[in-house]
Amino acid sequence: MPKTLRLILGDQLNYAHSWFQEVDKDVYYVLMEIRQETDYVKHHIQKIIGFFSAMRALAGNLKKAGHQVIYYQLDDPKNKQSLTENLSQLIENLGIEKFEYQLPDEHRLDEQLKTFCEQLSIETMVVDSEHFLTQRNELADFFKGKKTYLMESFYRSMRKKYDIMMDGKQPITGKWNYDKENRKKLPKDHVPTQPFLFERDVTAIYEMIQATDIQTIGKVNPEAFLWPIDRTESLQLLTFFNEHCLHLFGAYQDAMTPTYWSLYHSRLSFSLNTKLLSPLEVVSSAVSYWQANQEKISIAQIEGFVRQIIGWREYMRGIYWEKMPAYQDLNFFENKRPLPNFFWNGQTKMNCLKCSIGQSLDYAYAHHIQRLMVTGSFTLLAGIHPDAVDEWYLGIYIDAIEWVEITNTRGMSQFADGGIVGTKPYAGSANYIDKMSHYCGTCYYKKKEKTGAKACPFNSLYWHFYDRNRAKLEKNPRIGMAYRTWDKMDAQKKEGILLQAEAYLENINLL
Repeated sequence: MPKTLRLILGDQLNYAHSWFQEVDKDVYYVLMEIRQETDYVKHHIQKIIGFFSAMRALAGNLKKAGHQVIYYQLDDPKNKQSLTENLSQLIENLGIEKFEYQLPDEHRLDEQLKTFCEQLSIETMVVDSEHFLTQRNELADFFKGKKTYLMESFYRSMRKKYDIMMDGKQPITGKWNYDKENRKKLPKDHVPTQPFLFERDVTAIYEMIQATDIQTIGKVNPEAFLWPIDRTESLQLLTFFNEHCLHLFGAYQDAMTPTYWSLYHSRLSFSLNTKLLSPLEVVSSAVSYWQANQEKISIAQIEGFVRQIIGWREYMRGIYWEKMPAYQDLNFFENKRPLPNFFWNGQTKMNCLKCSIGQSLDYAYAHHIQRLMVTGSFTLLAGIHPDAVDEWYLGIYIDAIEWVEITNTRGMSQFADGGIVGTKPYAGSANYIDKMSHYCGTCYYKKKEKTGAKACPFNSLYWHFYDRNRAKLEKNPRIGMAYRTWDKMDAQKKEGILLQAEAYLENINLL
């Protein structure tokens, strides 16, 4: 084999990749901690530590197996802090004859590496990351000629393709989806399983980051880092989920409480999105455990979990690769407002936002309903610019990589794509939040009031959103009820609600 340099990106930590099956003295692997990646948005400190720790763990594993590994730490004097500048330096210094890389999952890196390879005089090759259940163009091909991309039909095709909980061409129970059974509020006296946390000492990485001028958000205890950083730990977390969380995962997957931050969620998204675990092994493991324990785990629990991974996750990736780069500029409602200051510190009187943002700052994590129906719904109702929303979500969550973040935020959460991902905006008032959480009972604001000094901001902002966007939304068949309700309201009452919302928007940083 010619003298070869192989690039491993920070989210390509697939221990089982075919690259690593044979040791070759002429093959060099390179991983880099670079400012190019730490600085493109303001990241949570736990996110940077998590990626660096996981990258170092893989590098150590490869070295132990006999591979030649080049690892640039952030503070390495040779580190030029640029992906392509470091690659150019290595190709020249090592006399590299061939450069190889795995398909990146972010459009910006895909373009950067394509351009880089076009400028090289040596042989280049790109290979699959061997992780996803679909190819980049598979979803686009599946929906070719169709106006709408219905996730449910794609999800069913994935169940069939991989023969997951199937009886021939039909689902084992005759029913595909149990979503309606998975929307329960957590009972007040219910105490969920305590989350399985790791306690790795990452002080060295933390101090290295602190010694730079990298701008980060959030908190961390560097002596007890709680996230899995290698394959062994990721498998331990998967086993814990199967044995202690799966039995109630579906039922309470939408529930929210200020008391418990993890509930029955798997928290496997960081391991999945860095490719420490594969989606197929996660689903297969959970389904196998369910099959052996059907007396205590209903099908609604496992089906909801499977749908998130083989349905929603693969679906969002397919949307990303079909619609980028134009997708990142979509702004259907033409929103322009900046993100409120309290998104960076959690200091707001709205208890739902205080808890969801505070939890995100503490753990670099919030579950999907907190992201969609609390922080996401608020930014939608308040008319925040989708660029600002994307930047916040991409930075604050440990599992956020653009291919999965932007389709969920700009698409599903903000409806900035005009309906490619979602059939209607996910706008919610205090009624929804109270239905699914325990936030409202101890809030400064009154959940049932639309106007007045302590009226919940969600209530007036909800109607203000629909009123100001009527021309864009009233023909949507899924929204008719909202406009019929609004039109039946007394004119004076409507005026009061709109004035209340405008006062809140003018003083948004004081909410």
